[in-house]
Amino acid sequence: MGDAHGIRSRTRPARAPANPPGLRDLPFSLPRVTAAQKRRARTILSMLDQAYPDAHCQLDYASPHELLVATILSAQATDVGVNKATPALFKRFPTPAHYARATPEQIEPTIRSIGLYRNKAKAIQSAMKDIVERFGGDVPTTMDDLLTLRGVARKTANVVLGNAFGINDGIVVDTHVQRVATRLGLVEEGQTTTMIERRLMALFPRDRWCDLSHLLIFHGRRVCKARGGTCASDPICRRFGSCARGKTVQPAGKIHTGQAGKGRA
Repeated sequence: MGDAHGIRSRTRPARAPANPPGLRDLPFSLPRVTAAQKRRARTILSMLDQAYPDAHCQLDYASPHELLVATILSAQATDVGVNKATPALFKRFPTPAHYARATPEQIEPTIRSIGLYRNKAKAIQSAMKDIVERFGGDVPTTMDDLLTLRGVARKTANVVLGNAFGINDGIVVDTHVQRVATRLGLVEEGQTTTMIERRLMALFPRDRWCDLSHLLIFHGRRVCKARGGTCASDPICRRFGSCARGKTVQPAGKIHTGQAGKGRA
């Protein structure tokens, strides 16, 4: 195709994200971090491993589709509340096909105790219908496919990929992860969940991304709480946290933002 002057235009190929080896399949660039920042992060990870050897996903499930349903239900709800509702739900709708054949109104009675249950019933029915019709009844195993399902954003997709399939394509960032990561100086104050996720991905080994979210959540629920925590006596918070010393802790070295990319949050 030529332009008005008869000169053939050329379309430049999209530049691949400049990520290090092992991360070049990601569709966005991660921020640059220093070797010192990585060493500091791995020390924190080692201490979290020692403190919480049993850290795990606290939603009850027995299959990938049950985890997907439970995670959709967990938005703006507690894991405890979700776990109280799901046994009856899973018994009545044991497979994606059972949800697909139902109406949202038939799903609602079993999840009425959970906030926003009407919207969540619609999301679950729609997602399961797509799984049956588009994915042969199996929960998809890629980020792109999961994000096409109703009720699924990046956090939910990360939960399912990491816990149901052992696939580390990102890190779950909930309120606990956001609070603890900031207090421990792993991320700067006021960053978005997308920025937090990408910085944590840059700091920690990829094969530990799913574990990391569980560890930070366990620490946030047991010690480094939003209010009334025991940070002052905790060795991790005392060594690395602003929460124990009452001052802002900066990560080791200056944060380089790098290219933020445009991945969907």
